[in-house]
Amino acid sequence: MIELEGVPELIDPVMVAAFEGWNDAGDAASTAVAHLDKEWKGEVFAALDAEDYYDFQVNRPTVWLDGGVRKITWPTTRLSVVRVGGDKPRDLVLVRGIEPSMRWRSFCNELLGFAHELGVELVVILGALLGDTPHTRPVPISGTTSDPDLAQRMDLEETKYEGPTGIVGVLQEACTHAGVPAVSLWAAVPHYVSQPPNPKATLALLNRLEDLIDVRIPLGELPEDARAWQVGVDQLAAEDTEVAEYVQTLEEARDTAELPEATGEAIAREFERYLRRRDGGGPTPPGGHATEGGDGTYLRDNPSGRPRPPKPPKAGGGTDDEESSEE
Repeated sequence: MIELEGVPELIDPVMVAAFEGWNDAGDAASTAVAHLDKEWKGEVFAALDAEDYYDFQVNRPTVWLDGGVRKITWPTTRLSVVRVGGDKPRDLVLVRGIEPSMRWRSFCNELLGFAHELGVELVVILGALLGDTPHTRPVPISGTTSDPDLAQRMDLEETKYEGPTGIVGVLQEACTHAGVPAVSLWAAVPHYVSQPPNPKATLALLNRLEDLIDVRIPLGELPEDARAWQVGVDQLAAEDTEVAEYVQTLEEARDTAELPEATGEAIAREFERYLRRRDGGGPTPPGGHATEGGDGTYLRDNPSGRPRPPKPPKAGGGTDDEESSEE
């Protein structure tokens, strides 16, 4: 039985979820949800029982000090509610966690139980995969759904993927079977610079989410971080002739493939986003609204900093791992 005492009645709620792990190249998706939580000051109102879904030898708990008292943060999935202000206020239910180690069907059913109790109208799951895409071009974002009507209404692709999947694919199908509209947004991360963070991919996911749910998202320092990230990778790639030539090959292939689109809907979409931000003035004021509960601590020992691009793959070798085909 899910009890949500203290959670206010929500306005046109949308659930936005992301999970660290296999479906989160460069931590781009989980960082996007963390950004929403930070900008709108969300507070955790529920957390799934870590004992039910996680192998602690794979995802280890973290010990930390709180005023000299040792505490443990367990790897799990947490939910928060934020209220987005503006002319058309609406609420977001943010789901941020780690891909579970076991009992995926029960995991999805528990999240869907929260969605049902909160009256969620749409579930958007963010993911990131490795791909043959140059870091110098806009990040490709694909939107997929299993609902043909939703695909047509929201200008999405109806997913045709077959093969290994992660929690993103499983949760989307669970939503479909439960009659809950669900969309997955995927960012393609350059496979030769896959280490986190990747603010450029995070920014691209948030821009696409903004278009999808018609909510203006305060971006904070993300645009500047994305520019700095690209400059840093440019400099590192320039130090290696082989890598620079490989990036140029990817650029030529990308430009050739997308030339027809460059004068169509892509330009119109970017121009509309520019007008929205110009006419809207400053960022949406923070208006996070959530129930009490949980300290909200979410720790993970991840490498960070500016990565050095590795050598490109040898001729005839594969460049994508299993993630790259998941859409």
